[in-house]
Amino acid sequence: MSELHAHRLKRLHMRSMRRGIKEMDILLSAYAEGALAQMSPANLDLYDDLLQENDQDLYQWVTGQTATPERFAVMVGEIAQTHQKE
Repeated sequence: MSELHAHRLKRLHMRSMRRGIKEMDILLSAYAEGALAQMSPANLDLYDDLLQENDQDLYQWVTGQTATPERFAVMVGEIAQTHQKE
């Protein structure tokens, strides 16, 4: 049985808020709040994969300290932009 869309959004939002390091909680929860509801199923899959990455790696990607893997580059750029708009 597949996960209901509303449940998936809630799960991804919660995983965005409860990362382990406060910086990633802030960055990802702001992005999730504004973007998840409009994402295509493929982008939700990609975001789900992104959330499985290590927080230290994610933080370095979002802040530009290290290169982002190509498959996540656009999404990480959007996350960085969301934080800059605040």
